[in-house]
Formats: sequence, structure tokens, C-alpha cells
Amino acid sequence: MKVPNFLYFSFAFRSLIRTFARNLQWKMKIRSIILKILLPLVLGAAILYWMYRGENWQQIRYVMTDEMDWTWMLLSFPFGILAQMFRGWRWRQTLEPVGEFPRSSVSIHSIFLSYAASLVIPRVGEFTRCGVLNRYDGVSFPKALGTVVTERAIDSLLVMGITAIVLLLEMSTFGMFFRKTGTNLHSILYSFSWAGYLVVAICAVAILILLHFLLRKLSIYNKVRATLSGIWQGVVSLKDVKNIPLFTFFTLGIWLSYFLHYYLTFFCFDFTADLGLGCALVTFIVGSIAVIVPTPNGAGPWHFAVKTMLILYGVQDVHALYFVLIVHTVQTMLVIFLGIYAWLALNFTKKNITYNP
Repeated sequence: MKVPNFLYFSFAFRSLIRTFARNLQWKMKIRSIILKILLPLVLGAAILYWMYRGENWQQIRYVMTDEMDWTWMLLSFPFGILAQMFRGWRWRQTLEPVGEFPRSSVSIHSIFLSYAASLVIPRVGEFTRCGVLNRYDGVSFPKALGTVVTERAIDSLLVMGITAIVLLLEMSTFGMFFRKTGTNLHSILYSFSWAGYLVVAICAVAILILLHFLLRKLSIYNKVRATLSGIWQGVVSLKDVKNIPLFTFFTLGIWLSYFLHYYLTFFCFDFTADLGLGCALVTFIVGSIAVIVPTPNGAGPWHFAVKTMLILYGVQDVHALYFVLIVHTVQTMLVIFLGIYAWLALNFTKKNITYNP
């Protein structure tokens, strides 16, 4: 029986559509991967370029070689290393209630490697460390990834608590800043005419409408609900951790080590050595919030946020720029070094998928 010509055209058209759809889907995946890698790099680089355009790089080199006290920088390194080790030990604790018992050494190496991996692709570290435990100790990848929610929940709550306390303690500093600059809400409001208020109102309504449609289109509501649900589940899962005091010690140790890793660098420079603990806490918290922006190790947003707060405490603009550039660069090099060390150590580590303490 002869097949009608229109059926041939129909089959050919369907085949063409399927091929086009597959190619389009593949291209979209490639674009998504490229955007996830390139966009953070471009964003961070753009902010850094904007901040350091026209700066005297010879002067920065002079500060590093002749004015900077490297002793304090070296003393800060053990705390940067210890923070990641505490995270590895704490993560091992959260895995025990779900029946997974990775070796301590593998857990720590996975953390070292995850931080280094996130320098290339932001946020990929969580998947990297789960993959390392799966490969070397046979830990279930979904279970390992699920325990990361617990860590994020605890760290988020702790940072929010510290932020609230620091803001209350340092509120006078912000008030002094507004008084010195003459900035206050009353003067801002009275600088507007009725037309200005109307334009602002129209723009605000337009932005709200636009955000409403964008959020619905991106299904952000479901994502927010899922995130809040995940945080709650992570907090609730703590009841299954065997040694809560030890878990608390590790959690506090992580953030105390991070802070000391940062605070000791203040004493490397004459222009930050006398700023005090309050300034260190404020800039540390602001920097910790800034790294939420997905750039490699917070490069760009961290520089801008910390530099702005240092100026608020009376540091000259150029000195603040030197501080954030040198400190962030050196600490990033430490992360890279630890990642390389972990990669080498794991290559000499035997796989033990039946490991049980």
C-alpha cells in the first residue's frame, strides 16, 4: 500500500521539530552552564574594575612589601584552616543520624576541596563535597546533600543573631555617620516637590507590578516555600544528633575561627590596627552577608561592602581599598592552597565504601 505524500511530509516535519527541540534544549543547557560560570566572574570583575580603576598599583605593591606586617597575616592562617576543619567534623556529626559514617580525614578534605571548587563555579562546593564522600566512603549522595540544609539553617540563624546584636551595639556609630554627613530622613523628604513624590509613587507601583509578574513567572514563591521548609527540617533534624554540646562547640568554633582569621589582619596595617573589636565585628558581618552574591569567594561585593564600612569608621578611602584587596587576595590564595592539598591527599586515600566506625 502506497503511503500518501502528506504522511511523508508529516513524519518529516515531526522529525524536524523533535530534532530542533533537542538541539534547542541542549543549547539552552549550554547557555545556562556558561551563564553560571561567566556571569559571576564578569560581575565580580566589573565591581573590582570599577573600584580599582586608576589606582596606583605600585603603591599597593609598596604597602605589601614595606608597610604591611606579615606576621599577623601568618598568625591568621591557622584560624582559616581550623574553621574548615571544624566544618568537616560538624558535617560528619550530621551524617551519623542518617546512617552514614565517613572518615574524618575524608570529610575535612572534602570541605577543603569544596571551597576551592566554589572559586571556579560559585555554590558548586556543596555538590563537590558530597561527591567526594560518595566516591571515597560510599556515603549516599542524596543523604549528604540533605544534611547540607541543616548546616545552612544553623549558620543562617547564627549569623542573623550575631547581626542583630552587632547592630544594636554599634548603632551609635551609624548615628554619628548620619550626623556628620548631615543626612537625615526629614531633609530627604522635604527636598521633593509634589511632582517628585508623584513620579516616585508611579515608579514604585510599576516596580511592584513588574516584580509580581517576574516572581510568578520564575516560580519564586515555590522556591521560597521550599527553602523555608528545608531550613525548618534542617533545624528539626538536630534532635537526632548524638552529642549536641559537641555540635554547638563546632558551630561556634567555625564562626569564631572565621572571625579571628579576619580580625587578625587588622593588625597588619597601621590604618586598621586601632579600629577596635566593634569595627571588626561590623565589617565581618557585612562581609559575610555580601558573599551571598554569587561571585568567586565573594570577590567584588565583599570588597565594596567591607570598604564602605571601613570608611564609615574613619579609614581613608585609599587605605580601605588597599586593605580589602590585600586581605581578600591572600585569604583566597589560602583557599586555593588548601584545595590543592586536599586534591593531592585524596589521590593517596584508599576508597573504603564499607567504612563503619
